[in-house]
Amino acid sequence: MKRTFIITLTAILFLPSLRAQQIISLEECRQLAIASNKELKEAGRKSEMAGYDRKIALANYFPKITASGAYMFNSRNLSLVSEEASAQLTGLGTAVQSQLSSEMQSLVQAFMADPTAQSSPMWQAVIGKLSHTDVSAVLNKIGTGIDDALHFDIQNVYAGVVSVQQPLFMGGKIVASNQIAELAQELARTEYDEKRIAVELEVENSYWQVVSLAAKNKLASTYLELLDCLQKDAEISVAEGVAVQSDLLAVKVKRNEAAVLKTKTVNGLALSKMLLCKQIGLPLDSCIKLVDEDDEAVPDVGYIAKRDIGEICSDRNETKMLELASRIYEKKVAVQRADYLPKIALTGNYLIMNPNLYNGFKKDFGGMFNVGVMVSIPIFHATEGYQKTRKAKAEAAIYRMKYEDACDIINVQVEQLSRSQDEALENLTMASSNLDCADENLRAAMLGFSEGVVSSDVALQAQTAWVKARTEYIDAGIEVRLNHSKLLKAQGLYR
Repeated sequence: MKRTFIITLTAILFLPSLRAQQIISLEECRQLAIASNKELKEAGRKSEMAGYDRKIALANYFPKITASGAYMFNSRNLSLVSEEASAQLTGLGTAVQSQLSSEMQSLVQAFMADPTAQSSPMWQAVIGKLSHTDVSAVLNKIGTGIDDALHFDIQNVYAGVVSVQQPLFMGGKIVASNQIAELAQELARTEYDEKRIAVELEVENSYWQVVSLAAKNKLASTYLELLDCLQKDAEISVAEGVAVQSDLLAVKVKRNEAAVLKTKTVNGLALSKMLLCKQIGLPLDSCIKLVDEDDEAVPDVGYIAKRDIGEICSDRNETKMLELASRIYEKKVAVQRADYLPKIALTGNYLIMNPNLYNGFKKDFGGMFNVGVMVSIPIFHATEGYQKTRKAKAEAAIYRMKYEDACDIINVQVEQLSRSQDEALENLTMASSNLDCADENLRAAMLGFSEGVVSSDVALQAQTAWVKARTEYIDAGIEVRLNHSKLLKAQGLYR
């Protein structure tokens, strides 16, 4: 238990030091910046949305199947006869029986007036049967049945339909819409790449700014140490009477200037690291160290030969986006043209209903299906489609002009950066040569000052020249690195 407590306490105490030892390379800075940049995440979402739009456009090739259902309550039923006719049908037997009774009475009277018929047993039997016949119940039942058949129960109605629609020809709109969606997805990806490169270049600029300030911070420390040594030697020389007090004061002034320079480089380095931490998504107070901070020499980045402007324009994301936008508007011309072309679609439906319309409104479900072809031909829309087509053509022409203008600007930019590359490499070569001379001059001056054969002014001048040469060498090396990345982007080679 005690051992575990000691290990835990040690880990807590040394956690800040572990954070202080965090070493990050340029590639790691790029990846961290890509993972934490909000604008880049938004661009990634737009690219994802463009992929969904493409799938939506692709779905238009396939049939659309829909199912619908409905329920309706009606306050009254449906009747095919009037209320008077309905009353006559239900009272049919009574009316017939009344008429029949009247006729039977007349027949009986005629029978009683004929002596021959009275003596006939057959007529007596017929008259007897007819006088006792009652057809009202039977006919009332038949009339009621007919009346019921002419009244339909539609108080509770259920209906459902399944529809299928398959486009056969939509004037080319579906094809053009899919092509637009594909181009839009590619445009979103290109926009994401352009923003990613911008983020990486920004991080790279901050990275080399930190490296530059770190080198200058070391230079300031070394310069301060040299001046400390020079000040001690000057104090000894003054004490021995070899030098005068003004020599010592001049050294002290330079030493104070070096201390101020050291403070500025320390603060500048801290602020630059804070900016880099912000860009890569780390806490601002993170203690980081860059891999290239300790490098003395500038790494060789190589020479970038100038490419053909046509290849550059085909690889640059900015021109890619303009070209894609131009192609999108060209496809929009086809979409607008489709509005005044015929449209043909295959349709099919299955309808089911209760009451059953196909079985005398019986209270059960019955259905039917139908298939057909639907044709829509626009005849006159006051040249609306024609004007939309002309507008889309004009928009496509605008983006083609922007593309050509961008190629001209890129050509100038590449030429400028190519010349800057030559200038930066030449400056680096000269700075390296000057640094070698300044190193040798400083060595000889410090040795001569320690031997008493060189004055403090000469030693200070040698140190100042050395600091200047070293600073110029650092700046030239950083300029070569930054110009290299800019030229890669300008020529469409930055990936």
